[in-house]
Amino acid sequence: MGFYSEKQLEVAQEAARRAGRLIMDQQGRASISEKGVNNLVTEADLAAQETIIEMIGTHFPDQSIIAEEQDLEVKSRAPEQWIIDPLDGTNNYAHNIPHFSISIAFARSGRVEAGVVFDPGRDEMFTAVRGKGAYLNGKQIGASRARSLKEAVVATGFYYDRGLIMRKTLHSIEKLFEANIHGIRRFGTASLDLCWVACGRFDAYFEYTLSVWDFAAGMLILEEAGGRCTDQEGKELDLSSGGIAVSNGNFHDQFLAVIGWSGDST
Repeated sequence: MGFYSEKQLEVAQEAARRAGRLIMDQQGRASISEKGVNNLVTEADLAAQETIIEMIGTHFPDQSIIAEEQDLEVKSRAPEQWIIDPLDGTNNYAHNIPHFSISIAFARSGRVEAGVVFDPGRDEMFTAVRGKGAYLNGKQIGASRARSLKEAVVATGFYYDRGLIMRKTLHSIEKLFEANIHGIRRFGTASLDLCWVACGRFDAYFEYTLSVWDFAAGMLILEEAGGRCTDQEGKELDLSSGGIAVSNGNFHDQFLAVIGWSGDST
């Protein structure tokens, strides 16, 4: 199984690099449209997705592919399935903010076995195969050693909704500051938030609504780096989860006590 997943990893890395070159070439020139309120898509999203799907299809023609811009339902228990976000952080990209990524995960029977998150602007390739550790540009990485929430820098994100979820997120940020964390960061690229927890740049991250292509690859990378991944209620994260709460694992229960979803905004 491990060797087989490493074959997927090799293809995913090359697909991510090809998509990354395309995205960087088009930055500042790609046309922009809206899928919904505040939910942007660019020509680069679509071209990158086509590049990734074509390469995966060439090497693994019998494996199903779910990608963000296909707008298809993820089959959480599919025998073999690729889960792709061709450009995570489109809003950043569209505004020439250099913080975006390509996320590619390979799952077998609902469990991610290989994952790649590539930041083309920094030329940083985060990778993992289940049971083999997590890596950044070939060097093994691990989550931070922060022992408590008071020592943490916490990342968060906002869904496109500007109602209940936004109010709950803002309320949790207030409570985190009351807990005397070191700081809050909101960079707008979920897959990189996960990877930055995995390599120790952040100590924890939460977001109340995400799609599976936002976190499938980063989830495995963080788990292989020694971190803890759950949803906002403390249930173990899987491909059917709708929100995320992750940490280095040292203070996860304390983190959940502050940001856990209670179904209201207070």
